[in-house]
Amino acid sequence: MARVAALFQYPVKGCAGVEVSEGLLGRAGLGPDRTFMVVDAADGDFLSQRKDPRLAVVRPDLTEDGARLTLSAPGLEPVEVRVDPGESPERSAVSIHGKPYTGVDQGESVADWFSTLLGRPCRLVRVPPEHDRLTSGETEGTAGFADSTAVLMTSTASLAELNDRLAAKGEPALPMNRFRPNVVVDGWDEPHVEDRVRRVEIGEAEIGFAKLAARCAVTMVDQGAGERRGPEPLRTLADYRRVDGGVVFGVRCAVTRAGKVSVGDGLRVTRWASP
Repeated sequence: MARVAALFQYPVKGCAGVEVSEGLLGRAGLGPDRTFMVVDAADGDFLSQRKDPRLAVVRPDLTEDGARLTLSAPGLEPVEVRVDPGESPERSAVSIHGKPYTGVDQGESVADWFSTLLGRPCRLVRVPPEHDRLTSGETEGTAGFADSTAVLMTSTASLAELNDRLAAKGEPALPMNRFRPNVVVDGWDEPHVEDRVRRVEIGEAEIGFAKLAARCAVTMVDQGAGERRGPEPLRTLADYRRVDGGVVFGVRCAVTRAGKVSVGDGLRVTRWASP
């Protein structure tokens, strides 16, 4: 039986993931997933590991009540942020892949910290309380500052297939964190079974398929070192996972019913893709 093998949330978009044993899968994602985002100080455009791989070494620690965020990274003193949830009307204009949103700026100390880390002026913003974002795909939903949808699901069988192909080329195996998933599934005998899932219950929650997850240069970043290692896994994925001009691994999903999820929860697929 397919079960949840691991759960990850990413409080700060582009920064290190936090592995959890359980959490609330809300409409906008797992716990505080992508609640915060680093942006360019000049134009408010989001920063990511595509151009700033050093973001990967930033370790976020958010208190359970969401009131304090501590960030640490090699070579820098940790910074603690008293989170501004956005009770005042002040907002900053930000953008993700050209789409405009608003954010709540989190102040000078954390802005200086990220600017020192990345070597250019940047700011940290939070999702505002009135954030009302519609995500597209076969199943519509909402999300915080995620690239696309609230949930990214992968499977251990899919990673095993990729690593077998890498081994055949004499390349080292890659860890799942290269793909920055929220839900990792174990127990499917074949790779990429997740591609065919359309509705699935996990614990108390339910998610619906939105689209295949097209992969980018972030998958080439060593998540522990914060350095680009390329060209893998994109080169090998292009051999057998090319769709509509891009390469895909995992699926993006919307949350259709919020609820608690835990590692070890069984998955009950209630609808599969038509043959």
